[in-house]
Amino acid sequence: MATIRQVQVTFDCAQPERLARFWCEVMGYVMPPAPQGFATWDDYRRSLPPEDQDASFACADPSGVGPRLYFQRVPEGKVVKNRVHLCVRAGTGLVGAERLATLEAERDRLVALGAVCERVMVADGKNESCIVMQDIEGNEFCLD
Repeated sequence: MATIRQVQVTFDCAQPERLARFWCEVMGYVMPPAPQGFATWDDYRRSLPPEDQDASFACADPSGVGPRLYFQRVPEGKVVKNRVHLCVRAGTGLVGAERLATLEAERDRLVALGAVCERVMVADGKNESCIVMQDIEGNEFCLD
């Protein structure tokens, strides 16, 4: 039986490259090099028919440890809460006030990138505080 060794997280979205660039900033990910034969992604996009331009985009963890993120354009907008969401582990190993301060600083950085803070959930004494947020297309994620 085969063992799965890699995972890709796929986002349905309206603007794949824009959303990929946002998540690169959030996660410290990088965009892949332009396809062979093209100096830049803009050169590649211009070679495509208009309906295929910005149809998809991807980014990856430069260390190769985290999952690849893939963004695909879909015609419909987001209408309900995500059933699966990413948890960005910003406060790992921290406790109490230090953990909450770290999460709040990361929240402020992501809000400056266009994210929206929905709510801060503080779990007294359990070290389970998290901040529920939305990315630039309204997809929910947590800082924990």
